[in-house]
Amino acid sequence: MRLCRFEHEGKAQLGLYHDRQILPLTEAAPFYEERTHRKVAFPAGDDLVPFLPPDGPQFAAARELAAWFEGNLQGTDRLAVKASAVRLLAPIPRPNKLLLLAGNYASHIEEGGGVAVARAKTFPYFFMKPPTTTINHPEAPISIPAVSPRHIDWECELGVVIGKRAKGVSEAEALSHVGAYTVVNDISDRRFKPNPGREKRERDEFFDWLHGKWHDGFCPIGPCVLTADAVPDPQKFHLTLKVNGQVKQDASTALMIFPVAALVAFISSFVTLETGDLISTGTPSGVGAATGTYLKPGDRLEAAIDGIGVLRNIMA
Repeated sequence: MRLCRFEHEGKAQLGLYHDRQILPLTEAAPFYEERTHRKVAFPAGDDLVPFLPPDGPQFAAARELAAWFEGNLQGTDRLAVKASAVRLLAPIPRPNKLLLLAGNYASHIEEGGGVAVARAKTFPYFFMKPPTTTINHPEAPISIPAVSPRHIDWECELGVVIGKRAKGVSEAEALSHVGAYTVVNDISDRRFKPNPGREKRERDEFFDWLHGKWHDGFCPIGPCVLTADAVPDPQKFHLTLKVNGQVKQDASTALMIFPVAALVAFISSFVTLETGDLISTGTPSGVGAATGTYLKPGDRLEAAIDGIGVLRNIMA
């Protein structure tokens, strides 16, 4: 089941996502009741998290409704709205935690001049982005920061939405705490250097890198979420990223050094993961920094994961 948030006629709402069209739940529920005589009641508002497995209170009813519509599409066209006629919104707009992984594909580490280390000899490196100011919407512009405009880069990543509180879970049970998957584009400022005339300190390089992740709007997500019950193995997703129609990244999540289950288990060993938290799992090779190719105003980005959707944005 694919779910999205969108704005139509000035109202933010939820819908079943079908690439080029969206079936609003406000329209789907009464139609379903009329045809099946089975009542479904969804709360008002546009909070998507209660619709996620495993324990979301609206998940079972939404899945039943979605399955019915898949088999009974005839006569439902009038209920749907074209995706091009609405404003898509970030599916998880304000997670309590927005955690991202650095260096989870050997090819990406190597293209940056590093040496990939076997999983058994290391641990995953995480950093955070401020969720309330970095999360951006599908189709929305990404502003190139005036403070450091010349080295802005892309990173297509699989996003993992926590569906059930996790603390100290094992790798074997970790996926049972995942609620959904989405597409994340971890936009990065590769050479941000505050106060260029400063006196160099030991940790300047580390913080320059970290600060380069934090610009406003630098984390678009979407266009929807794919609920985890439809994903037997998250290590079988295919990712691509295009800039102005040209493929820059093309890889599989099978190439991750630390798979999704290992990431959830690792974080939960010392941080409580809450429902709605978002983890971005790292990017494969093909980023702009590897070739000295950076984003400029007007560039169009398409970050895609098969089975989820295409996250489109334009640089401004």
